Amino acid sequence: MIRVIIADDHPIVRRGLKQILSEEPDLEFAAEASNLTELLAVLERTPGDVVIVDIAMPGGSGLDAIREILKLRPRLPILVLTVYPEQHYAVRAIRAGAAGYLNKENAPSELVKAIRQVYEGRKYISYSVAEVLAREVSTDDGRPAHEKLSDREHQVMLMIASGKTISEIAAELKLSVKTVSTFRARMLDKMNFRTNAEVTAYVLRNQLLP
Repeated sequence: MIRVIIADDHPIVRRGLKQILSEEPDLEFAAEASNLTELLAVLERTPGDVVIVDIAMPGGSGLDAIREILKLRPRLPILVLTVYPEQHYAVRAIRAGAAGYLNKENAPSELVKAIRQVYEGRKYISYSVAEVLAREVSTDDGRPAHEKLSDREHQVMLMIASGKTISEIAAELKLSVKTVSTFRARMLDKMNFRTNAEVTAYVLRNQLLP
């Protein structure tokens, strides 16, 4: 029996995932969490074979969650399930240590297969993710500018675009204002932007926010 832990801040998503698991004889719902803090607490007390996480969760991004999970449970397969298209986060998630990446639009038909595959110690790479990874390793030419940002720079960019101030970002990420300002400066330089308005326009134009 494959015991699955679900981490998503939307109750309706968690219910839907539990329903999918209940229909499979070899899958079992083990526990759930609505944010990163809850998830880490669950992992400390609950046995699980696979954990499903969203990229956008209160208490830290899914990329943060991947790293924190692997610190606590280094061998636990992590399957990222998110609304973000593959071209936005797939490479970052795999690099951070995720065993698979799946868009929620494909969840009903692909989720069970993905869970079984990562449980067996294999990566779950959809055709769309494979295309993204192929472009990543082949050449930098033609890559969108935001793909060249570090994970923190990318995170700060999205938070700025969502209307948060540097102080608010620092508080949420548990970083100093000076550190966040440094990430912002690096991001602006790499993106060739000068103002937050330009950042917001770019993010909205490229549909980088869910």
